[in-house]
Amino acid sequence: MRYLVFVYALLSYALFGIVFVWMAAFLHNFGDLRGPATRPAMDAALINLALILLFGVVHSVMARPAFKRIWTRVIPPAAERATYVLQSSLLLGLIIWQWQPIPAVIWQVEGTAAWVFYAVSTLGAVIILVATFLLGHFEFVGLSQAWHSLRGTPTPPATFRTPMLYRIVRHPLQFGLLIMMVATPVMTLGHLIFVAAMAVYIAIGLRFEERALLREFGAAYAAYQRDVPMLIPNPFRLSRGSAHGAP
Repeated sequence: MRYLVFVYALLSYALFGIVFVWMAAFLHNFGDLRGPATRPAMDAALINLALILLFGVVHSVMARPAFKRIWTRVIPPAAERATYVLQSSLLLGLIIWQWQPIPAVIWQVEGTAAWVFYAVSTLGAVIILVATFLLGHFEFVGLSQAWHSLRGTPTPPATFRTPMLYRIVRHPLQFGLLIMMVATPVMTLGHLIFVAAMAVYIAIGLRFEERALLREFGAAYAAYQRDVPMLIPNPFRLSRGSAHGAP
């Protein structure tokens, strides 16, 4: 079973990487990935919002400690994080696959200016990846838990740290995602709906995550909240603390 869990975690991680690249291509509509409009704008918008709502509900419910306690009675605890990553990848892939384009253009830039947008979007992707590595990339994707299970050693408990990016914003991963989504040389109405809906989900999801972090780390996290912005960094205001952990 331990070997199966580890292979399962590896496959979940591989899918995560594929979907992440697919999302980057989707955001910039490479190769006309979103395709031409096939439905009236209102119908398309409702389908798109339903897809994001499905993603948001499942993603949020599975992140809650109460759900995890019940869920790990069904699956091995070492597979819990990998399963979370797997469902996130599958549902994000479903959004990309079934997205209904609304091609009305909000803004469009070309030439050198377009490459500036691509560069900023790439910066957002880099921030996402760096943020995961700062607090433990392989734990974030579930490989660390599966590896410790394979070796028969306990998974180290979450620690409270604020390395680098976490000293200027509490959630740099979500900040990088916002940059990645917004920085496109061609912003269509459909893309704007994607950005707006995901931004609303991020704002709501972070409220729940903050509550969980407060329960886990108490006064130390409360002080961190006072010192560091949640989502939009202020580079002129560095954290006085040195702690941040992930649930």
